[in-house]
Amino acid sequence: MEDKKNFDLLTMKRIMSYVKPHLKLFIFVLILVVIISLFTALKPSLIQILIDNDFNGYETPIVQTDELSGVRVGGKFYKQDPNAAGDIYSLLYIDKVAYLVQGKVDYSKAFTKEDKNIRNGDELFNVVQIPTKDELYSLRQNDIKGLMNLTFIIALITILTFIMGFFKSYLLMVMGQNIVTSMRHSLLSHVEYLSLSFFNKNPIGKIVTKVTNDLQNLVDLYSGVLIYIISDLVLLAAILIFMLFQNVKLTLMTMASLPLLYIFALIFKKYDLRAYRRVRESLAKINGFLSEHIAGMRIIQIFAKEDKIFDKFEKTNREYKESNMYQVFVYSIFRPLIEVVVSLVMAFIIWIGANDVISGKITFGMLYAIINYILMFFGPILDLTEKFDMLQNAIASAERIFDLSDTKLEIVSPDNPVHFDDFKGEIEFQNVWFAYDEENWVLKDISFKITPGESVAFVGATGAGKTSIVSLITRLYDIQRGQILLDGVNIKLLDLKDLRTKVSSVLQDVFLFSGEIRDNISLNNKNITDEEIVKACKFVNADKFIEKLPYKYNTIVNERGAMFSQGERQLLSFARAIVLKTPVLILDEATSNIDTHTESLIQDALSKITKGRTTIIVAHRLSTIKNSDKIIVIHKGQLIESGNHEELLEKKGIYYDLYKLQYAANNN
Repeated sequence: MEDKKNFDLLTMKRIMSYVKPHLKLFIFVLILVVIISLFTALKPSLIQILIDNDFNGYETPIVQTDELSGVRVGGKFYKQDPNAAGDIYSLLYIDKVAYLVQGKVDYSKAFTKEDKNIRNGDELFNVVQIPTKDELYSLRQNDIKGLMNLTFIIALITILTFIMGFFKSYLLMVMGQNIVTSMRHSLLSHVEYLSLSFFNKNPIGKIVTKVTNDLQNLVDLYSGVLIYIISDLVLLAAILIFMLFQNVKLTLMTMASLPLLYIFALIFKKYDLRAYRRVRESLAKINGFLSEHIAGMRIIQIFAKEDKIFDKFEKTNREYKESNMYQVFVYSIFRPLIEVVVSLVMAFIIWIGANDVISGKITFGMLYAIINYILMFFGPILDLTEKFDMLQNAIASAERIFDLSDTKLEIVSPDNPVHFDDFKGEIEFQNVWFAYDEENWVLKDISFKITPGESVAFVGATGAGKTSIVSLITRLYDIQRGQILLDGVNIKLLDLKDLRTKVSSVLQDVFLFSGEIRDNISLNNKNITDEEIVKACKFVNADKFIEKLPYKYNTIVNERGAMFSQGERQLLSFARAIVLKTPVLILDEATSNIDTHTESLIQDALSKITKGRTTIIVAHRLSTIKNSDKIIVIHKGQLIESGNHEELLEKKGIYYDLYKLQYAANNN
């Protein structure tokens, strides 16, 4: 439990670390929050003054005075005097009629009119005058002036609070978007450099969920949770200070409920965070499932597996629903529980306060202010429960994001990489051992050397390790033993980007990005001109189908290039490899999806582009590699035979058997 608590604190610390670049803006917003909180807490006290000193200003003692300083009421002059003593007069209201009586009345007791007198409790007071409306207005002009002044101040505070609230909300959203945009950029940059083994083990949908949904939760955290939690805490502190100035007894009675609320919050935190973790994990499963099965919809429909896939999805979908319902259940218990406590405290304080007003211990204005402060006091507490709920959601998302960002980069560039002045294209494997899972060796003690400009083909049965060899050349994976050399330099000493820009690959499964055809060929390399793109397409005969398209090279490619046939996608891939003009060209089953006619055109193009360029070919159809300078036969991860086509046939080994099988199949 302690470790988990520390983990949550560390997560929050990391979350807050992203605020540092925006610290000045954060502090400015914090200042606005403090001012808004003080203004908000000040309002009930101002209203109390307005009630006690202005609305109830008629309770101020009145004395008789001269014409210069007083107001004429009947035939005499009077004025309000808070410090009056001795012969004083009182103003009171009965049935909306004002009466000026001689003596000091008790405003906490009831008034009744008896002939020309007013009974106040057990005492009887003589009515001196019944002021007219104008006389009453003049007599209470200080109350009216105070009322207008306080009303103006309250209105001004309200307007300023609105303006500052607008800037606070706007600046918070700007800060939140900037932080998450930066996080999204760094996270995607990190993901781009993760090794392929990571993507082999983690569903794409889960990764996408972390980069999108989980990061969006952090937007809410930075723009709508953190600062508002601080705002609520500042407001609570301000309210408590004002309440203590108003009435210590009622304030302490209100605060007595805080320990109970704190215990509820601790219990809620435990179950709410657990619930949100389940929700995030379930959502990632759904996204992963949808990403995989929508991408494979063709296979699902071909084999009529829609119902089985739907049943499988229904289970995952139900788990997500149950996770959400559990979270809703936890929150649905906590929030009403807090509201019950708040209502009970409020009822108790009103009962105590009303008795104090009746007994004259406090004024009605003070009770009004206290009740408003209590409502304001529990308002931030209830708001904190909602923000606390959002905070748990954000922490659960942050844990998943940090889990991804903390994934160690297995394949990295050295601190001081070696750079080639003139890369020739020599490739050498020296006693290379490689396994994907550190246990089952895919390649066992492989050694060979490819000289610059040489065309070398790798053949062997499926699973022999051919594709693994070409993947290792560009360090898509790292070997466990031995070393791979380019122009005599270990590839682990080279900068990854520098290494991979010297090798272009044409794969069996061609991936096309959304965008124009020209961008898919140049891979958005602005240094490649349109003329070079057209020339490359003509070179591999891809121009024939491109020129038939409505917008030719500006044609938009949909997701994964589904609008093109496999052969057309392969031709675009050839054009992509050619236009990059790399010293090394890798063809991994590149002609397997091309018809015989197109293959003959490709072979003609390859004979041109492979001149002076190191070419590595992986192929099952031996007819496509007969003219290679060297053919290397791989069997069960080991190098079995090596030589040109004629030499290998003379050996009558594995290559001879493979060739004879394909030759017989073609003749049949």
